[in-house]
Amino acid sequence: MWLAVDLLLVGAFAVVGRLSHYDTLTVGGWWSTAWPFLAGTLLAWAALAATRRPPAAVGSGVVVWLGALVGGMVLRQASGQGTATAFVVVATLVLGLLLLLPRVVARARRR
Repeated sequence: MWLAVDLLLVGAFAVVGRLSHYDTLTVGGWWSTAWPFLAGTLLAWAALAATRRPPAAVGSGVVVWLGALVGGMVLRQASGQGTATAFVVVATLVLGLLLLLPRVVARARRR
């Protein structure tokens, strides 16, 4: 379940980004923004699977956050997309919120 949640939230990050900068949303435009971050998310999930970390744990959320962020930025740079400082700051904050907050809430509910 957490993999689907993470991919959905990273996809939503790309939707909001496209709409805030272009005022329109196409599948191709969304994909060009989303794929680096989705790939980074999947790489982070591969690392979680290899270490057998529980996906609902906040620590696992940090791994997914950093994977989506760093992997996304590296892939954006490699594919000729922008990695302006302001974008990196916003992506760091928004992805952190999106990928950590659900785990924090789930943890609080379990207690």
